[in-house]
Amino acid sequence: MSNPQAVLPALHDRHVSAGAKFAEFAGWSMPLEYQGVVTEHTAVRSAVGVFDVSHLGTLTVRGPSAVLNEVLSNDLTRITDGQAQYTLLLTDDGGIVDDLIAYRVGGDEFILVPNAANCAAVADAVARAGLEVTDVTRQTAIIAVQGPASDALVAPLGVPDLDYMSFATARIAGVESTVCRTGYTGERGVEILVPADAAGVVWDAVIAAGAVPCGLGARDTLRTEMGYPLHGHELSPSVPARWSSVGWAVVADKGPFNGRDAYVVTPAEQKIVGLRMVERGIPRPQMTVWTADGECGYTTSGTFSPTLKTGIALARVRTSVKVDDQVEIEVRGRRLSAQVVKVPFVASHVRG
Repeated sequence: MSNPQAVLPALHDRHVSAGAKFAEFAGWSMPLEYQGVVTEHTAVRSAVGVFDVSHLGTLTVRGPSAVLNEVLSNDLTRITDGQAQYTLLLTDDGGIVDDLIAYRVGGDEFILVPNAANCAAVADAVARAGLEVTDVTRQTAIIAVQGPASDALVAPLGVPDLDYMSFATARIAGVESTVCRTGYTGERGVEILVPADAAGVVWDAVIAAGAVPCGLGARDTLRTEMGYPLHGHELSPSVPARWSSVGWAVVADKGPFNGRDAYVVTPAEQKIVGLRMVERGIPRPQMTVWTADGECGYTTSGTFSPTLKTGIALARVRTSVKVDDQVEIEVRGRRLSAQVVKVPFVASHVRG
């Protein structure tokens, strides 16, 4: 039974009407699935699906970009107005408070989209740096349209042609929105930031155009196939960022920023790898991984891959573990064979 105190997204009534099953996620009651995870996953890989991801935070930030650049790990000087950047907020010890997207609106204005559970922590860090930050999460809905057919579906609704990790203001189904060529599925698509009170108009238009409504269950299987990290799984305040798969989002030589000093002195003792099951079984998070030399790590995410029709996992292991190594995952008391593989598990089409 869902928590009666959970926050309901603006599109909640639409989800109920569509027969969604709900789950609480970071204090929000969000659709887990409608027709089933495999059906929704397949729709995104083969055609187009639509997700309500309004539980993600939305922060507007005003102030010098150089100051914000001293808060976040990536380098904001590498993007221009209308471009977005994946970045991290590190702890003083070099762990990860959150991973987020920073949108450079123009002048001294940015939009930050952090994870739901970490929105307040990100807002606090930005405010402590002396920047003006406003939390507009409750006033904003985020609708993600993802899949190889997404361009053809959204263009008639007013979505402009955008380069990957860029964004623009446009009228979508008649509603003033911010459209971003971003996503979390590995497929081409957009995320639409729309006023919460008009979200139903955009959602209805996307559904009417043929998109399949998808829940957070399919979002998780899709992102795992891509090897995309999830905060609380691959990313954590208590685990060094250097031991995760996001080092490319840390520009250590750009100058000072939160957590930099700890990051640069942390030894690279562990890393994230992909594991593909050889024996039949479905890995889940927090399962022990073994090599012939003994315990070498643990799974951080695990699921059945609808695309590959087998179990897959992401795991944090010793750096001595290499691609093509054979390992074992302890699944329900049994050690099952798996192979270390490069991620993504399936081809990415975000830029295509």
